[in-house]
Amino acid sequence: MQPASCPPANSTELLTRAQQLAGFTLGELAEMANISIPANFQRHKGWSGQLIELWLGAQAGSKPQQDFPELGIELKTIPIDDFGKPLETTYVCYAHLTGIAGIQWQQSNVFNKLSRVLWLPIQGSRDIAPAQRQVGSAFIWQPSTRQNQQLQQDWEEIMDKIAMGEIEHLTARHGEVMQLRPKAANGQVLTTAVGADGQQIKTRPRGFYLKKNFTAAILKQAFALPPQSP
Repeated sequence: MQPASCPPANSTELLTRAQQLAGFTLGELAEMANISIPANFQRHKGWSGQLIELWLGAQAGSKPQQDFPELGIELKTIPIDDFGKPLETTYVCYAHLTGIAGIQWQQSNVFNKLSRVLWLPIQGSRDIAPAQRQVGSAFIWQPSTRQNQQLQQDWEEIMDKIAMGEIEHLTARHGEVMQLRPKAANGQVLTTAVGADGQQIKTRPRGFYLKKNFTAAILKQAFALPPQSP
């Protein structure tokens, strides 16, 4: 078995490729792809996703579009524990902090990224070495009417606060299912935003993240998981 040499022709082919990875460990996939695997993911957080992208034939990279733009599908790997519960929030995309007047939910990059998602769970417990972590069963998801409403409401409230110059008052507690958090390699990286008095200020770049309660519900629906222990 070898990594895909070209993008999938349709969503069925993409899902088939992803489901064929189920049961393999990251170490096995890396070895077959002739790629070295890091001893830990502290400095290589995006490594698993990049490995899966290689196997599936994704070519979008870090561009502000879906990983499979021709299919309108975004890839999201999600680390889970032994009960199938997400271990961390899920990064969606960077947040625009300037020039956002008039942007509607349906025009946003968040809407674009989450309109159709290929979810691929991966064992993520820290007591399992990265090379030994197994890949789970992939599935394609589209937000329900209710889920879309939840996402839209959080996005609109967050964007309103950004537009009103309240970026520094936004915390990870804002939002029911989605939050805004700093997204940068270190605290020295700065970008331009709107201040409280409408002036330009420098602040850390921000990214949108799906909260664990939201992704847990997606996984539970997909796999009909039993109630989880607290």
